[in-house]
Amino acid sequence: METTFNLCFLSLLLVSPFALSELCNPSDKKALLQIKKDFNNPNAAVFPSWNPDMDCCDWNGVQCDANTNRVNSLTIITDDRLSGQIPPAVVPDFFPQLTSLEFLDLSFNNLSGRIPSSLSQIPSLVSLRLDRNRLTGPIPDSFGYFKQKNIGLVLSHNQLSGRIPASLARLEPERINLSRNKLVGDAYMLFGANKTTQQIDVSRNMLSFDLSKAEFPTSNLILLDLNHNQIYGNIPQQILAVDFLQIFNVSYNQLCGEIPQGERLQRFDNTTYFHNKCLCGSPLPSCK
Repeated sequence: METTFNLCFLSLLLVSPFALSELCNPSDKKALLQIKKDFNNPNAAVFPSWNPDMDCCDWNGVQCDANTNRVNSLTIITDDRLSGQIPPAVVPDFFPQLTSLEFLDLSFNNLSGRIPSSLSQIPSLVSLRLDRNRLTGPIPDSFGYFKQKNIGLVLSHNQLSGRIPASLARLEPERINLSRNKLVGDAYMLFGANKTTQQIDVSRNMLSFDLSKAEFPTSNLILLDLNHNQIYGNIPQQILAVDFLQIFNVSYNQLCGEIPQGERLQRFDNTTYFHNKCLCGSPLPSCK
């Protein structure tokens, strides 16, 4: 009798190989399948392994936390470039139901339309990449209200327009990259002497503000790229207090006045400063 039972149990395992090996949290799996559906069920080349009969922790682009089996990373980058709008083109939105999701990467696709404001409701999100798509419209005001204030935001290489939301002043993103869009107005909300931000890139937009009124993070900032905008005023002396600045570019703007003199800013060559209205001083020609 015991032998028969064991054989039956073994047969059950062979027939149902996922019955005892399913790791993915059921609610996460349901949310992922709905996200796939909201992308209009793209073909197998886009989601080759998103099979409801398989453990979603084994799906391409999905990673689960080894301790909780909750989905904590989702990367959807495809050779045939996923098109359409980011869900929710329909309601309700299932991204926030991935409550342990920390990393969301939809970059290098062909996504269009507006960025859903509901992405800010993903409670554990610390990194959002939507770069290199065809997204339009403004950056949602809700993006200033991510629960994780140190979230990394990469929205570059799109067609985003309008002003940067003032609400982003609430954040201290480790990295923020809004470059190569059509943004206008100022970027003061991204700056602040006491912030912990490490990288700020707003290059190649149509931003216009007085740089002399800006204060920059002094203890952590390593990259500040403002090139190809319409920024005016002068370079503030306060930037000399930025300890670890490694990449700096203010070229192709409307800046004037003497470049603050000190070892830190003179480490950069003239390409950092050229094509401005009337900047002068080393490494550019001296002021007269």
